[in-house]
Amino acid sequence: MIGYYVHHQGRGHLHRAMCVASRTTDHVTLLSSLPRPAAWAGPWIPLPTDTADDPLDPTAGGRLHWVPLHHAGHRERMGIIAQWIRRASPSLFVSDVSVEAAALARLMGVPVVVMAMRGDRKDPAHRLGYDLADALIAPWPHTVPEPGWPAHWHAKTVHTGSISRYDGRPRPASDGAAPDSDEVVVMLGAGGTALTAERLREARRATPGWSWTVLGSPAGSEGGPIPDDGHPSTWLEDPWPVLCRARVVVTHGGQNAVAECAAARVPTVVIPEERPHGEQHATARALRSAGLATVRESWPDPEEWPGLLAEAAALPDRWEQWSPGDGAGRAARLLGDLAARPMRRTVCVPR
Repeated sequence: MIGYYVHHQGRGHLHRAMCVASRTTDHVTLLSSLPRPAAWAGPWIPLPTDTADDPLDPTAGGRLHWVPLHHAGHRERMGIIAQWIRRASPSLFVSDVSVEAAALARLMGVPVVVMAMRGDRKDPAHRLGYDLADALIAPWPHTVPEPGWPAHWHAKTVHTGSISRYDGRPRPASDGAAPDSDEVVVMLGAGGTALTAERLREARRATPGWSWTVLGSPAGSEGGPIPDDGHPSTWLEDPWPVLCRARVVVTHGGQNAVAECAAARVPTVVIPEERPHGEQHATARALRSAGLATVRESWPDPEEWPGLLAEAAALPDRWEQWSPGDGAGRAARLLGDLAARPMRRTVCVPR
């Protein structure tokens, strides 16, 4: 049995967990405060939320990320995970991602795998989580490693390449009709965005030769009309057909969004959002250094968009470097190997 903790921010952690779990030969239990997806048929442990507007010492003096004092939801959350570990006696625990969940499992004597993230992870909490892990899964290629990692992290890291629910999925059949205009697809994440509807309208006005489709809601829009012609933004649970027909996709630097663009082999403009530890900016730097995507550090001014879209559309397709197509399978094989590994014996020498 493998336990798999799924973080609740956005949907990328869940999509990735389901991809990996579906390729393992072991039984996998997912633990999360997200709603259980209809597509998941395996065991699911629902966890209460532990958000707080005015938390008391949530970082334990800077040593952890989220352990608010006297918070009933947090206590219940940790208790449920501990009770499940005690009852199920898993052979392995995967954290995607929570230092606290990883540490709890290791404190209970369970080997831990941590899904690594880009950005500055040298704070005490991340050092704890990465140090105690038996293995780290890096969902990016080894050819663009995250700089600044200590040698002992690299030594236990498996670089799988990106992991996407679309890996290996056939592209939709084309009807052969030529499009009336080139299409830009703006894919916003479920984890929130600082992009406003007005900035989208300005970009559309500046590019009359392109049609714009917006997936997700910009800041303050509540899903209302975005482009000048009144077409509303929309959220699609399955954006694959839209990604495949796009001439250019504009998206943020989240791991899941980049993985989906890579799987679709579509020219992409990556504009990272501000996230803790500079995660998205670090991903954008890696993509730019490898020549895989067109990157801007912030949303461009309207007059920049015609040249930017032309630049992105002309970029050679090198997405196979980032997205080999079997990232989930590589991760699943690692989990299977670790879960089947005989328990190491430690000799205790009295002092």
